Amino acid sequence: MKEGKLDFDDLRRIILNNKSVRRDEIVVRNDVGEDCSIIDFGNYEGVFSTDPITGANENIGKLAVHINCNDIASSGGEPIGILVTILAPVNSTLQEINKVMNEIDEEAAKINVEIIGGHTEVTSAVNKMVISVTVIGKNLKGKSVKTAGAKLGDDIIVTKTLALEGTYILINDYEEKLKKILSAEEIELGKSLINKLSVLEEGKIGGEFGVNSMHDITEGGLLGGLFEVAMASNTGFKISKDRIPILEITRKICEEFQIDPLRLISSGSMLITSENGEELVKQLKDKGIEASIIGKICDQDGILIDNGNEIKVEPPKRDELFNIRVEN
Repeated sequence: MKEGKLDFDDLRRIILNNKSVRRDEIVVRNDVGEDCSIIDFGNYEGVFSTDPITGANENIGKLAVHINCNDIASSGGEPIGILVTILAPVNSTLQEINKVMNEIDEEAAKINVEIIGGHTEVTSAVNKMVISVTVIGKNLKGKSVKTAGAKLGDDIIVTKTLALEGTYILINDYEEKLKKILSAEEIELGKSLINKLSVLEEGKIGGEFGVNSMHDITEGGLLGGLFEVAMASNTGFKISKDRIPILEITRKICEEFQIDPLRLISSGSMLITSENGEELVKQLKDKGIEASIIGKICDQDGILIDNGNEIKVEPPKRDELFNIRVEN
């Protein structure tokens, strides 16, 4: 099998069809594109999500906190606590495990999230350290935002710039190679992107604004996220390539590796669909968060407008991060 998430068809056939029990307390169940599961707890809703870190080698503790808490943010909820599982290969040291836990503790403290449990194990089942985090959050009853809420005519908004996480990972993993095409200042800029990977603030703003749908853009990049929103909402989308915000260093890196930035892992950017997108963009910018309207939710299959031409796009088979092949 190829690296990366299962494609949509396999996910539905193998994972989502194996659900025998359905309880009344469950408000949102796992489905393609849904970042969170939601449980009714009376006056509050419990919001839950889980994700591993497998595509990065550096600062995996920091990434684990933000990638998971971003899922809660996409529901408009507040992350409260995390459970951390660390699977370390047999050649690991206690210092390496301690470094990862220090990163997790430091980042969780920044967003007032408590480490409430987990599991740590040294095992020959992995050849590099793997972290999986489960995050528990809350929201007021009836206030949670779903991926599946997109409506025809909604503006499609993205925050910050695309492929932030992918850019950060590639600069850290291939720094020596990329020094040939990037300046020292660009390398430092790329490394600093780890500080832009949280979307908690835009999630809070979107929830208060009353958006129809929010989705944290992760594996599969912008196009993967859009297809997940569209499939969950039974809609389509049309976006304009010239409106999509991408850093120049991201373009350079993607050209070097011959990969598509629109299909590259993009934690740090929230995908939002809403009526009155211009007002939402204004509110985000007033809080110091860059945002762009890139298209509309429609009843067509995924369409990308490039130089006036409407191009039908297909969902990514896997993230571009896993398509990189570097010759020694």
